[in-house]
Amino acid sequence: MTADKDIDLSGLNCPLPILRAKKALADMSSGQVLRVTATDPGAPGDFAAFCRQTGNTLEDSIVTDEGKFVMVLRRK
Repeated sequence: MTADKDIDLSGLNCPLPILRAKKALADMSSGQVLRVTATDPGAPGDFAAFCRQTGNTLEDSIVTDEGKFVMVLRRK
């Protein structure tokens, strides 16, 4: 899936990845896609909860071969 914006939040721990993603989404239009890369093991669950609470959509959540977490969010 092609993202409209990519942010690498590797090295940041909760709550910083969510806060940075929230700021990035605020600057995007409805329907646009944000790809987030993180190293915090709690990130997949945090982003799933964030999307449920905000109405955004978690399109995908994977773990790379390098052990990074990649979440793809669609802005509501």
